Amino acid sequence: MENTGVQVRQEIAGYIGKLLRDNFGKGPESVYVTIGDTCISAYIRNFLSPMEKILLEEGQAMMIWKLREQLMNKLLGEIRSHVEQITKTKLNELYYDWNFHNRSAIIFGVSSERFTDSDSVTEDYEGRSSVHREILKISELAEKLPDSTYSFEVADRMVVVVRDGILVRIEKELIRLGHGSMLKAVKANLEKSFLHNNGEFEKAVGRKIQDCFVDWNFDQDKSVIVMMLQPPKNGGHGEQVAP
Repeated sequence: MENTGVQVRQEIAGYIGKLLRDNFGKGPESVYVTIGDTCISAYIRNFLSPMEKILLEEGQAMMIWKLREQLMNKLLGEIRSHVEQITKTKLNELYYDWNFHNRSAIIFGVSSERFTDSDSVTEDYEGRSSVHREILKISELAEKLPDSTYSFEVADRMVVVVRDGILVRIEKELIRLGHGSMLKAVKANLEKSFLHNNGEFEKAVGRKIQDCFVDWNFDQDKSVIVMMLQPPKNGGHGEQVAP
């Protein structure tokens, strides 16, 4: 008997929660899994170990970022394999990012095939043109205008913005010389400072933005921005679990 969409989300959420707890010593309070067309995401909340909390209070966010990156580079392969096994769908891309002050994180996967069970996805969401306008402003301030930009909303809860052709020549050279990890950390801090201090996004979508994440695929010169919106009054799809 095949798993239902709800069972798939519960299984993935439970697996990620347990994997993080086993490897970080503390699991998240909840994992919210969303499946939209060709993308799948796990929104992780209240995830910060006691040691990380102390480091954060001492202003050592970069140290936490480095430690987590080293561990996540090992765990992403396990997460990819598990998601592919459960959904019977191959993932071509996998992104992740942290928001330490909100104690939250995102894991975001992209497939070339549509997932069997999908939440609602719309490209014509409220405020789309305004969101694109602000993203282009931030891109130009932080690096350069992307070659292309597109976005969509999933499950009335999450806005995803994908940019192609975002790297400048000096960044490509830093990546070639093996400094991609540090470049990603610097770019994330810079872009998120613009994203979090921009009230135009909330005006555009008409709702509070709870969290904002950004990651890059340097090999494909691609970036994904994920904005988690305040849930609608009638809730939404996805599963929250307490590992």
